[in-house]
Amino acid sequence: MQWSDEGYLLSKNNFDENSIIIEVFTINHGKYSGLVYGGASRKQKKIFQIGNKIFLDWKSKGENKSGYFTVELIKPIAPIFFDDKKRSICIMSITSILKMLLPERQINKKIYNSFEQMLGNLNTNNWIKLYIQWELSLIKELGYEYDFKNQKKRNFIEINNKSIKIPSLFLKETDENFQNNEIKEALLFNKALLIENFISPNKLRFPLFRNILESYY
Repeated sequence: MQWSDEGYLLSKNNFDENSIIIEVFTINHGKYSGLVYGGASRKQKKIFQIGNKIFLDWKSKGENKSGYFTVELIKPIAPIFFDDKKRSICIMSITSILKMLLPERQINKKIYNSFEQMLGNLNTNNWIKLYIQWELSLIKELGYEYDFKNQKKRNFIEINNKSIKIPSLFLKETDENFQNNEIKEALLFNKALLIENFISPNKLRFPLFRNILESYY
């Protein structure tokens, strides 16, 4: 089996002295993992930064068999933000959430496009609000949608028999600047949605980098 596609690097792990195993999110093949021979070399190290956009050739002996990639760099994303801790951690948060929640080898171009757009929005001043909205859109795409506008009087939603306060950030119609405490409130709210809908039912571990991002506010 063989295919070529574009995608983003979600994770990498050492396999042996010279090779690595990577997990990628591709536009036409979904989330895939495979071996990269020579991926641990100094020459290729700059390619394999989490969040980078890459071109992939995949080869394996069968559709359900493990395989290997050859990789070319399309666009460096992570190095742009090496000097910005918050944005760098945001990239790690996004990729770790996708790594955890996306099903293997299932195409979802809507999630792919929103993910790509979110990476592009990291250059904007209101990137953290856009990130919060991205998390909500991901939760919706994975099957859990919440109507905040019709809950303004109560300011709470019920999830698994738990009442969770809706953050003010979701109830205000203007795109005004928000304080850090309002950002933190929204991040905690999204965290509760992720835990109740995905983490607890599937006995997953909440992503470390998402907790770090939250700690900045």
